Order: sequence, then structure tokens, then C-alpha cells
Amino acid sequence: MTGVWIVLAALTVALAFGGYRALTDGRARAVGASTSGDDTPRLDAAQLGAPLGSRATFVQFSSSVCAPCRATHTLLAELTGERPSVAHIDLDAERRLDLVAQFGITRTPTVLLLDGSGAVRHRIVGAARRADVLDALDSVAGAQAA
Repeated sequence: MTGVWIVLAALTVALAFGGYRALTDGRARAVGASTSGDDTPRLDAAQLGAPLGSRATFVQFSSSVCAPCRATHTLLAELTGERPSVAHIDLDAERRLDLVAQFGITRTPTVLLLDGSGAVRHRIVGAARRADVLDALDSVAGAQAA
């Protein structure tokens, strides 16, 4: 009888974790910007090895064996193709451990959305959702236009 309770407990934990991941994966979370702007994490073209977009830049951390990374790459490439002022930089997380450590990347895909000055404004962990990506992009690009 104890074995049944252990299996039920393990199943409950697994279902709870799966539900949590389904709710949170792919959502764009705003990165807390300070009022002074001094401690906002930033990236520049020299660190990334590619030019930033004038309005926004998606920095995607991927790995070669990650299926959601390919889907996210396709989505972001499509969005940046529609908007010339937005750039997409895809980094291999295994080759850029310096940035992985600096930004606390724990899984792939992770996408950082930078504004035109290179400040990190949003973070997306997991397979990106188009609607959430568009909302985050509009908030970053709209804030710069204002």
C-alpha cells in the first residue's frame, strides 16, 4: 500500500510541475528596470559579435539539440524580417558561457529582448509564443518611439 502512495505523490508532483511549465514557458517577462538606469543589464555589438537593431534586438541562447530553439529561431527570424529596425542574434549557449553565466541562462531557448541602446527589457524562457513576443516587442519599440 505504501508503494501506491509513493506513486500517487510522484504523479501529483509531476502534474503540478508540468502545469506550471505550461503556464510559464514562452512568456515574455519584463526585466526590472531601475529608476536611475545604472544597473540595467546591457549588451553591445562588440559582446555579441553582430550589430544591434535600431529599435530592438532579440538575443537567443540556443543549443544544437534543442527542438524548441529551432521553432523560436524561425519565429524570431520571421518577425525581424517584417521589421527592419529589429535584429535577431542567435548565440550557441555552449560557446558563450561568459554570457550564459552573466545573465543566469539555465535552459534553452532563452531570449533576451534588448531596446535600441542594448538594455535588457524582456526575458523569454522556453519556446516563444508569438502573441507574447509581439506584445514585448511593441512595448520596447513603442517606448523608444515616444
